[in-house]
Amino acid sequence: MDTLSAKIEAYLNNLHVVRQLSAHTIKAYRADLKILGENAQAEKCAIDQINHVRIRRWTATLHAKGLSARSIARVLSAWRGFYDWLLLESKDQLGLGSNPVADIKAPKRSKLLPKALSVEQALALIEFAAKEATEKDEWELNRDHALIELLYSSGLRLSELLGLDSEPSRDSLGWIDWNEGEVSVLGKGNKRRTIPVGKPAMLALQHWKTQRALLPLKDQRALFVSIQGKRLGPRTVQARLRLMAIRAGLPTHVHPHMMRHSFASHVLQSSHDLRAVQEMLGHASIASTQIYTALDFQHLAKAYDSAHPRAKVKGNKS
Repeated sequence: MDTLSAKIEAYLNNLHVVRQLSAHTIKAYRADLKILGENAQAEKCAIDQINHVRIRRWTATLHAKGLSARSIARVLSAWRGFYDWLLLESKDQLGLGSNPVADIKAPKRSKLLPKALSVEQALALIEFAAKEATEKDEWELNRDHALIELLYSSGLRLSELLGLDSEPSRDSLGWIDWNEGEVSVLGKGNKRRTIPVGKPAMLALQHWKTQRALLPLKDQRALFVSIQGKRLGPRTVQARLRLMAIRAGLPTHVHPHMMRHSFASHVLQSSHDLRAVQEMLGHASIASTQIYTALDFQHLAKAYDSAHPRAKVKGNKS
């Protein structure tokens, strides 16, 4: 067994005996350190010849092979830990000098964009909810229509929606201002904000308010209530929204936060006012809101591809 392989085995034994890591974790370390050994063997380099230049090149190779940024970060962490131990254990008798992995960083992870409905999908969902409420005139459907309208109209978080009272009081988390057509909520960091509510949403809310007054309520303050007359819970909203979207024929799993993403994306597409969107969403930092500019760019790119004459010219490389 060569020196590098022997040292890797000794390190894995240290993880098992001294650090008492689980068999599953040690198996993961072994797989990541195997990559290090294979690279060293392929280049026929001794343990003291593995420097930061080689580590950087091997990292680039992993990236070129399609390994994710998360996986590369994990591999580098295993290599870094091995060399930290090796330097301490050998008292640098191997002539390493320093940890060759110390300053090597994994490629940046690509940010996952929030999933939003298209304008057409959002309107299709709301129109279906309105049709259901009108045709069947069941109080649960009227409630669902009102809360879907409000989610899309004002971009509330689910917790903010469920915390709404029908009327304001000293200790209310949130309420509808029926005269001004606004909703006031207490968001993250105990920061209160007021968001406009569109006319269609206000009409749906007014209709729900009328029906709510006829129900036997156990919670007199809650704006949205369950069949038991108590304040509506998050799982009920999630399930009802998901079912409504399926019945409306939407080709995606719709959840309450997707309605918030859709609100932000669509308002930004129309207004291009990032600060206004930040204020309405209740983001403490503009950086949290800026992710929606990527969605806005996607929208513009699709519009270009479908509408611009040059986008349709075959062989156009510009």
